Amino acid sequence: MADLRPIASPFVAPGPSGVAVRARLGDLTPRDAKVLRLVGAHLGALASKDLKARCAEGLEHSTESWAARKRDLTGESSSRWAGSITKATHDQWALARRGQAAHIQSLEAGITTIRHRLSLPVGQKGTKRAPGGYRGPHEWFHKARRLHVLEDRLEKVRADREAGRVQVVRGGRRLLGTRHHLDTAQLTEAEWRERWEAGRWFLQADGESGKRFGNETIRITPGGEVSVRLPAPLAGLANAKHGRYVLAAKARFPHRGQEWADRVEANRAVAYRIHYDTGRGRWYVDASWQIPPTRTIPLEAALVDGVIGVDTNADHLAAWRLDTHGNPMGRPRRFFFDLSRGAQHRDAQVRHALTRLLNWARTCGVKAIAVEDLDFQAEKTREKHGRNRRFRQLISGMPTGKLRARLTSMADTTGIAVIAVDPAYTSKWGAQHWQRPTAGPTRKTTRHDAASIAIGRRAQGHPIRRRTTPPRAHQSDVHGHRTVQADRRVPGREGPRPRIPGPRTRCVPPDAASTRATRTPTTVRGVRSGQVWVPDSHLLTD
Repeated sequence: MADLRPIASPFVAPGPSGVAVRARLGDLTPRDAKVLRLVGAHLGALASKDLKARCAEGLEHSTESWAARKRDLTGESSSRWAGSITKATHDQWALARRGQAAHIQSLEAGITTIRHRLSLPVGQKGTKRAPGGYRGPHEWFHKARRLHVLEDRLEKVRADREAGRVQVVRGGRRLLGTRHHLDTAQLTEAEWRERWEAGRWFLQADGESGKRFGNETIRITPGGEVSVRLPAPLAGLANAKHGRYVLAAKARFPHRGQEWADRVEANRAVAYRIHYDTGRGRWYVDASWQIPPTRTIPLEAALVDGVIGVDTNADHLAAWRLDTHGNPMGRPRRFFFDLSRGAQHRDAQVRHALTRLLNWARTCGVKAIAVEDLDFQAEKTREKHGRNRRFRQLISGMPTGKLRARLTSMADTTGIAVIAVDPAYTSKWGAQHWQRPTAGPTRKTTRHDAASIAIGRRAQGHPIRRRTTPPRAHQSDVHGHRTVQADRRVPGREGPRPRIPGPRTRCVPPDAASTRATRTPTTVRGVRSGQVWVPDSHLLTD
């Protein structure tokens, strides 16, 4: 039997460190929309210029060069606008570097897999842990060519990383590629141009603690009045003092509105971002701020009232409630979602499924939800599942990272802890030990339901299997209690059945011996069970 990889210990996931809420600017006048477009386009051009300068510096970036870039932008906007632009530039460049490192790891994994399979004889079968050789000479030939392509690509990416070169597209590379496939995207050139320009606007400002309402550049009062500090070239468009433009729309934050109002009234930092949704034709403003991370409770305290194990799948969440001993309670629950449409629809579907899950956990009185610490970045490569394209699309569409982050953020407000467990063998062992025992005539247990039990038991520290092997000396309880669900001192544990007075047959009530003497007989002595006894007719006529 092959050695199993070590299982990592479960841990309580830390809470969120920031908050972001959104409000719609629904009452904008045509002049308001025009001013926002002009400001966004002007600052977007400055952001593109600054990003170009930052990418040209590469690894030679220093504090002096950052200060010089900020001074150049200040004359065309303002000091605070320049600070927001340079900060966004640094974040975008750092994100590109992280993506470059992930791309290198993906190429290295693909090259390693191809080299291994090319070294094996054609047609050799693989194992559960390592793939076998290619199935034919034709596939072997094309994979050999692909190996050279990947090696050449890896060499170029490594050279770019060593030189500090990154590839960044303001507005998004996907939207840029859509320009060449307008028919497939069902867009006209004018519609694409509108999305492209809106994606390259820059209308975001960082907050400042101690300043009025927490932000000097984009200011929102507790009453919802929105005002923007105009850049120097557009100062003539101001309709308020100190070069500010006040919008006619009022911002109302339905979610966490009171928390936002408390921060604004206390002059604590709040960052804002104004953006335009071209598909809906609506303007929105996002407010975000940092919060101190919630102190995680100990794992033992979170599991006092049991746990809900959750198995993440491509179209639903399979959940089952477990008691403190790891035994499933009640029936499994499934929370479905549809991820076949756009990003906003997918996000809404995931949020709705998690809301139902948290409401159910609150109803059950459980204070912990166990999920798998999944990461499919190494599992969805083309070289590992090249022919199984549907499986690669399946695991690529599973919102593992977004779901875990969203669940942690939403559970933080409800007081429910999220426990992350190692995903190794949960589906396999869950189906092996729990799928058949939990099924019944009126209930069919799926592999996903059984996996949720395995996830919950791993979070509690219990083995996934239901029962340990009895001692070989003799199959009895002399050597101690055999089950691992409950301690022998726990009331109601599995053990010998209590003594019930009366006959041993289960079909006769325990008090049948005391009532047998007074019960009216229903049979006649001397008559066989297969015969029918008919009373004499003269007894009825006397």
